[in-house]
Amino acid sequence: MEEPKIPVICRFLQKADTNALMALYKDAGWWDEKCERHPMFLSRVVPDSALFVGAFCKKNMIGMGRALSDLTSDAYIQDVVVLRAFRGKGIGKMIIEKLITGLKNHGVDWIGLIGEPGTRRFYENLGFREMQGHIPYRLKD
Repeated sequence: MEEPKIPVICRFLQKADTNALMALYKDAGWWDEKCERHPMFLSRVVPDSALFVGAFCKKNMIGMGRALSDLTSDAYIQDVVVLRAFRGKGIGKMIIEKLITGLKNHGVDWIGLIGEPGTRRFYENLGFREMQGHIPYRLKD
C-alpha cells in the first residue's frame, strides 16, 4: 500500500453532505432499497456516530469511516470506504488510524470491527486480529 501522492486530509466531522455520503455508500455497494425507505439515515449517520472521519481531496469527500461507541470502554469501527478511484493509496489506513487515535484519546480500550471478505491483510497490518473463540451474530430480519 502506497502513501497518497495526492493531497488527502482526514478530519473528524459533525456533519457531511448527504450526496457525498450516498456516493460513498453506493460505490461500496451498500446502498439498496432499504436505504431508500429510510431517507433520514444519511442525515443522521454522521451526528449519531461516536466519531466520524471524512477523507478529502480538493474539498471532495473520497472516503469515510465511523465508530460506534459510548466513548468510555468499547467501540466498533464500521462503514470504512474509499471511492474505488482512490483505493490502494493508503487513504483507508489514514481513516482507520484517525479513528483509533480519536477513540484512544477518549480512553476507549477495546476496539473491534467486522471486515468484509478480502480485507484480512489490510486490518491485520493495522494491528487487528481475528477474535478466536468468538462468533459474530446478527439479528435475523
